[in-house]
Amino acid sequence: MCDDHGHSAAEAAWSVPRPAEGPAVDPVTLPEVDEVRVTTMVDNSVDALLASAEGVTRASLDTGQTAARQFTGGEALAGLRAEHGFSALVGVRSGNASSTLLFDTGASPDALAVNAERLGTDVGGLQGVVLSHGHFDHAGGFDGLARLRGRSGLPLTVHPAVWTRRRLELPAGQGLEMPTLSPGALEREGFEVIERRRPSLLAGGILITGEVDRVTEFEHGMPRAHQAWDGNGWRHDPTVIDDQALVVNVRGRGLVVVTGCGHAGVVNIVRHAMRLTGVGRLLALIGGFHLSGPAFEPVIGPTVAALRELAPELIVPGHCTGWRAQHALAAALPDAWVPTSVGTTYTLSAPRAAESTRADT
Repeated sequence: MCDDHGHSAAEAAWSVPRPAEGPAVDPVTLPEVDEVRVTTMVDNSVDALLASAEGVTRASLDTGQTAARQFTGGEALAGLRAEHGFSALVGVRSGNASSTLLFDTGASPDALAVNAERLGTDVGGLQGVVLSHGHFDHAGGFDGLARLRGRSGLPLTVHPAVWTRRRLELPAGQGLEMPTLSPGALEREGFEVIERRRPSLLAGGILITGEVDRVTEFEHGMPRAHQAWDGNGWRHDPTVIDDQALVVNVRGRGLVVVTGCGHAGVVNIVRHAMRLTGVGRLLALIGGFHLSGPAFEPVIGPTVAALRELAPELIVPGHCTGWRAQHALAAALPDAWVPTSVGTTYTLSAPRAAESTRADT
């Protein structure tokens, strides 16, 4: 079924923002936590010379020593791996209770595992894995993760559309089909697959947004080259409907939002998180913003303006954000913007009791 412009009904439904006024249909009471720590396990860049700062801990220069016979000591400093992909370790603490989830797994079978080993990260303590969406550059690292953990029945939370076959249409009618996840293969590796399309509250007070309302005037999704298989043929897939983010509420400071690619639109995602939780303050925004390339660069201006109005204390654009957007965000939010680098940990804590008392007086 097509509309007057030749678009399918599904396309027409997503060609303009959906109205999302008033309270959320599925509001979530998001408990406050005392601290959240986000460690970038896989990203597009690594810079071993970046200095640590308050709340930002960089991996040390000697991370990743490996055998190398050409050096007199028999070792080299291999550092950490960067690739076109994303993965973050998200840990939360409330009092003496803590929990840790892995958000995405990077692109290659081994980058996540190699970085985890070189950083000394204990993946055996994970409570679960969450996928932001099904694109290969976020779902490629399960092989290495399973190698480090063994068959341990780790819960894996995904949107039901994460198994969608997708491709990029190339010139001359050719298509580059992306690798598609196999639920059976993941289960054989010991992952317990859990499909959820609605908001989900996980261990320790970590919220998965579920499907994100598309409400801005400028975030229109993927261009026509991005396609999905509908059982009969390839169709334009603008929405990447499985795109979702993680949200944590730090006591007295606001929301920390972690995105994978931000295909739903990073401003849509933040507004959706605020509407779901009723928390009106954005503390930090970390992850991919998908503002790279000619199809998305026109969105940089309104995106930066909206994020400047939201005034986060920390903003760490990574992965698919693109260099033009990085420069624009750094200029607009100079006190909040921090360059991404694999192996960096961002720590956001609730105010100490003495600080809260002083603020109230």
